[in-house]
Amino acid sequence: MPQPDHVIKLPLPVLEALDEDIRKYFAKCEEKLGMVPNVLRAYTGNAAKFRTFTQFYNQLMLDEKSCGLSKLEREMISVTVSSANRCYYCLVAHGQAVRQLSDDPQLGEMIAMNYRAAKLDPRQRAMLDFAWKLTLTPQEIGDGDREQLRKVGFSDQDIFDICDVAAFFNYTNRMAHGLDMMPNPEYHGMSR
Repeated sequence: MPQPDHVIKLPLPVLEALDEDIRKYFAKCEEKLGMVPNVLRAYTGNAAKFRTFTQFYNQLMLDEKSCGLSKLEREMISVTVSSANRCYYCLVAHGQAVRQLSDDPQLGEMIAMNYRAAKLDPRQRAMLDFAWKLTLTPQEIGDGDREQLRKVGFSDQDIFDICDVAAFFNYTNRMAHGLDMMPNPEYHGMSR
């Protein structure tokens, strides 16, 4: 049975009604990805928030210069956080990104279901343990947790970046839940 066919459970403007810069952004998505991710469509109800969201997402998840974490590590954090939050949209969309970046169709599934089932190196395990704890029991994060990250080779800037990615996906998971956001169906078959 296919998933529901809505983007979110609120009305969205039609493509033709969007500002020119947003339409151009969507055209770039079509060119590079073959689709416009539904999370972007979800933000078209407020053009200023769309611009803020896309700028922050692109800097956080795609910029190689301002982050010591690899793109794969950032996606692994996003899927781990989304697993803790049971966010269908992000598990599907970012699980696909883990499959693609790792060239391992099983890794995205393992992290989505239970990252502890995946054969990870100590650095990745510590990173995901930290992201999981920051998601479910943030008040319990302490100096020992940050020290554990340092012991496996993360710098203080890396620790900041781990927190930044985990915090961002806790935010987006809540937006996805609150709006009943559906992932693009194409994600299900990609990178298999």
